[in-house]
Amino acid sequence: MNTKRPLTTLVVDDEELARLRLQSLIRDYPETFELVGEAENGEEAIGKLNRLRPALVFLDIHMPAINGFDVLKGLEYTPTVIFCTAFDEFALKAFETHCVD
Repeated sequence: MNTKRPLTTLVVDDEELARLRLQSLIRDYPETFELVGEAENGEEAIGKLNRLRPALVFLDIHMPAINGFDVLKGLEYTPTVIFCTAFDEFALKAFETHCVD
């Protein structure tokens, strides 16, 4: 009997198709992940993350106004973060913050 609870998870991306794809993948593994929400921009992400406090965040780096790195600065806690990016320079910076790309 598996007594582990699924990781509460939130998806942050300004591109709707990317959010939908990640959510679909997360829902394929209900024993591992529990999707608790999504956000389409940095401001919304900070609010939802501080309120819901998911254990895991799939976080886009390149977003208008507030980018993924600035989202992390606005948090009141430290979740596990998986950065989602197509930009090499952001991937390198993500590793410097001990995040996974």
